[in-house]
Amino acid sequence: MSMFCFQCQETAKNTGCTIAGVCGKKEDTANLQDLLVFTLKGLAVVADEAKKQGKLDKSIGLFISQGLFATITNANFDNARFVELIKATIAKRDGLKAAIGFSSDADVANWNGAEADFAAKAAEVGVLSQPNEDVRSLRELLIYGLKGMAAYTDHAAMLGFEKSEIYDFMVDALVSTTQDLSVDEMVGMVMKCGETAVTAMALLDEANTTTYGNPEITKVNIGVGKNPGILISGHDLKDMEELLKQTEGTGVDVYTHCEMLPANYYPEFKKYEHFVGNYGDSWWHQDKEFASFNGPILMTTNCITPVKEAYKDRFYTTGMAGWPGAIHIADRPEGGHKDFSQIIEKAKTCEPPVEIETGEIVGGFAHAQVMALADKVVDAVKSGALKRFVVMGGCDGRQASRNYFTDVAKELPDDTVILTAGCAKFRYNKLDLGDIGGIPRVLDAGQCNDSYSLAYIALQLKEVFGLDDINDLPISYDIAWYEQKAVIVLLALLALGVKHIRLGPTLPAFLSPNVAKVLVEKFDIKATGDVKEDVAAIMAGN
Repeated sequence: MSMFCFQCQETAKNTGCTIAGVCGKKEDTANLQDLLVFTLKGLAVVADEAKKQGKLDKSIGLFISQGLFATITNANFDNARFVELIKATIAKRDGLKAAIGFSSDADVANWNGAEADFAAKAAEVGVLSQPNEDVRSLRELLIYGLKGMAAYTDHAAMLGFEKSEIYDFMVDALVSTTQDLSVDEMVGMVMKCGETAVTAMALLDEANTTTYGNPEITKVNIGVGKNPGILISGHDLKDMEELLKQTEGTGVDVYTHCEMLPANYYPEFKKYEHFVGNYGDSWWHQDKEFASFNGPILMTTNCITPVKEAYKDRFYTTGMAGWPGAIHIADRPEGGHKDFSQIIEKAKTCEPPVEIETGEIVGGFAHAQVMALADKVVDAVKSGALKRFVVMGGCDGRQASRNYFTDVAKELPDDTVILTAGCAKFRYNKLDLGDIGGIPRVLDAGQCNDSYSLAYIALQLKEVFGLDDINDLPISYDIAWYEQKAVIVLLALLALGVKHIRLGPTLPAFLSPNVAKVLVEKFDIKATGDVKEDVAAIMAGN
């Protein structure tokens, strides 16, 4: 086979993409991503020794995070960028080796990195290079967790928030995938990944709320204005801030798309009068929505779908995102900001967006806002008006089987509240589900990056109700997954002791039968099934 990738939920036949990715990734891109991960392992081997000598600085940890982030599903399709990253990784590895006087027999620490050998080496070190499916499963589960963690860590770092312990764990985890560990040791490393994920998610929450304020209950406009606009998608709030500042007074409006929707909830962004609202739905609708928007699109992270001719000349990337032929906005210089001037000038030549819907949607129910409603929530639970919370966070995707989550939202009784974060919410956030004593039945905490809020709310409610076990709360978990940020959220929940999670629309292809069995037996993870049967089980606490 020319490639093998099974890191996302839509992987072919729920087994693996072997010719081209369902996401649109070509075989050479997939192989370069495998090669980048291999070279990052080599850098980690050297970094581990530097750490032992007390000579490792945060810059290596951030670089590893950004390299892993570039390989996350739907983030970067640009081969030239991957070649640059591979070369930079090897240069950092060799520079660090020389600085600490380190030698190793490990191939990952010694491969010469000649560009002429990239294709051959990529084929040699790909996912299937590990023949034991259980070892492969546990290693890939760990690596995919690291990729998700890398995204959170990079976003926090862009706002000036970093923790060495997160970077140190990422180094340790990558090194572990080059070693012959026992199954128990590998499972232990996966669980440590979940524990570290909680730290990383809390750090990003601190970074976002310290910088932009706590999200507030907000009615978000989903119509359009009369000015030309720029549509910003992805997850990077620092990019959002700089774009709003640079477009102020230019006659160009700014709209969010998909996972950038929760930017509308932050107080710091509400002061910009030209911040109009949100345009469209989740990421997989972008081919039609980007075409009708008429103005430039800025992709700050994943999720990118194959770019269409209808908007190719106004499609821009930045950060770790990339698309072949698209203009890439360079990283901000130290102490400076990114330069979005060419996007703004392009917008001035474009027609205003075509209106595709009107009205408002409500969000902004991150942990600070929900806990401000704690008395009302407790009263509703004690009176019996609110019987159950259902966490339906995670990802959206193209498959028709994801209608399951819309149907569950409709089927849930009127005495339930849905807690959500991530683009999974677009399956039900525009349904008229009403409220319970003034508490909306869909509480949107924000991006998948804001999933910490869902865990924090559960932990705080455990204390409010005086419970010893988080699983004794009237909360069920019905999670939609697509890519690696959902994987790390799952591992974080498991590390917090959460059990009985439903995961869908399929269980991950990278879980071997034996590894899946361990998760089922230890945590009672189960696949989503029939809507009515699942809702009945959820309401029974099963």
